[in-house]
Amino acid sequence: MSIHFIPFERRRTMPYIRVTVSEPDLAPARRYALAEGLTDLAVSALGKSVARTTVHVNTVPGDHFFVAGRPVREATGAHVEVSITAGTNSADEKARFLTGAYALLRETLGVLPPVAGVALYELHPESYGYNGVTQLDHYRGASAAR
Repeated sequence: MSIHFIPFERRRTMPYIRVTVSEPDLAPARRYALAEGLTDLAVSALGKSVARTTVHVNTVPGDHFFVAGRPVREATGAHVEVSITAGTNSADEKARFLTGAYALLRETLGVLPPVAGVALYELHPESYGYNGVTQLDHYRGASAAR
């Protein structure tokens, strides 16, 4: 099954962003900076709706975050995962988000380990949604309302 690029008017969908950080006592100001920065990137780089963007900051102990099989000690481990609707963004838009998210992690968290990942998961509109409605049905409803 192929996914076709969805026109801009249908792109303002609901990204779910989870950032995992190996600092259980992450200061509230840094948590807010991550949430605000990732939300801004979702809007500016991916064209998503600010009102539908959810960010979950997940803090874990440093000895629960490993790179190359070893706990991260002299750095703050970080990984960003973003769920978006398949076909709603171009390769350039996704690359801008990845670059911006990594820069935000460095600015906000300081020293990162040799690997700090950012992943965009593209989910089929029939398999992803919010408020009990698939993205596909949201698109159909938007089309019917016109």
